Amino acid sequence: MNVLLLGSGGREHALAWKLAASPLLTKLYAAPGNPGIAEEAECVALDVADHQAVIRFCREKAIDLVVVGPEAPLVAGIADDLRNANIHVFGPSKAAAQLEGSKGFTKDLCAKFGIPTAAYRRFTELAAARDYVREQGAPIVVKADGIAAGKGVTVATSVDEALAAVEACLGGAFGSAGAEVVIEECLEGEEASFFCLCDGITALPFGTAQDHKRVGDGDTGPNTGGMGAYSPAPVMTPEMVERTMREIVEPTMKGMAELGAPFSGVLFAGLMITAEGPKLIEYNVRFGDPECQVLMLRLKDDLLVLLNAAADGQLGHMSVRWQDEAALAVVMAAKGYPGTLEKGTPIAGIEAAREQGAQVFQAGTALREGKLVANGGRVLNVAASGATVAEAKANAYEAVSKIDWPGGFYRRDIGWRAVEREKA
Repeated sequence: MNVLLLGSGGREHALAWKLAASPLLTKLYAAPGNPGIAEEAECVALDVADHQAVIRFCREKAIDLVVVGPEAPLVAGIADDLRNANIHVFGPSKAAAQLEGSKGFTKDLCAKFGIPTAAYRRFTELAAARDYVREQGAPIVVKADGIAAGKGVTVATSVDEALAAVEACLGGAFGSAGAEVVIEECLEGEEASFFCLCDGITALPFGTAQDHKRVGDGDTGPNTGGMGAYSPAPVMTPEMVERTMREIVEPTMKGMAELGAPFSGVLFAGLMITAEGPKLIEYNVRFGDPECQVLMLRLKDDLLVLLNAAADGQLGHMSVRWQDEAALAVVMAAKGYPGTLEKGTPIAGIEAAREQGAQVFQAGTALREGKLVANGGRVLNVAASGATVAEAKANAYEAVSKIDWPGGFYRRDIGWRAVEREKA
């Protein structure tokens, strides 16, 4: 099979690494890719926002399957345009991608179909939003309705912080993504990431993970796109997985079909495991980043077979097998992230990290005069396996120590919840 992978981050590097291992693969292309992805695929200078250019490329190269990595092209409807051109694609339609593209849409879906989630209100007017925040008090969660590159959510611990977040959203800090704001109760419990491959009818459970959103050790500082992850998430027991499927995923699949937007692709449920059980925080319509990296390390089966089955509507015949080992990834970010950061700082030592048995997935990297440099906020994902999360953590951090990048930083406590559980 000839496959085109769209995207350029650490998630896409992990997908490329796993797709490249498939015996079914004839040729893997990536657009636009990055220096790490270029080790697994032929990177092509396609403008992913130009859907007709993508379609032309698919026809010229006889592409059998397009795998869409990031959310923005899905929200823009690239999967619809590819399907209309009779090109196989793994990813949801524009209508189904509203599950990530509009937090308000998802909250309304939950209300309509009885899916457990936080109580909420939607606002476009600043005065009404301010009044609601003051009425509810803190802690409270403020979300830009649209996609804001992982930066549109504020878990406010004070009313003043919540008011500032509302004013930032409705004041244009996130452009059109913040034209509407969703304000919701702050759920208490432990967060987990739960994934399903979907074909419009069947939802096939596809692993669990736990992300670390705050930039600093001890879950301090501002939210980020994710500073590290591990899989599996111990809080997602077999009973909790069964409840999540029954109470959250299956009603979502039925609801989307009823709305005329059956969901096909990967459904990523961000969950809060509360005293009452699982509640939906939000949906994403693509693999998480860095959760994807740890899932790919643990996946036993052929990823290409699974993604193609989802695109074909054949998941009812499929199952998924996982390695018994845990996997853990540490994100190395440019100093200053998630604020103002310096680009172009040199990176070395990736081969030395690999010699420790780790996989180093590249995200915000570029080549300058043949040398690898940082070219973004989250730059590297150093991922390793182990018999326990504690062992996977030790292996990952040993590999991190081999990376020579003075311009970067990382959290030193990824996996702390699971490690504490293992000690207990």
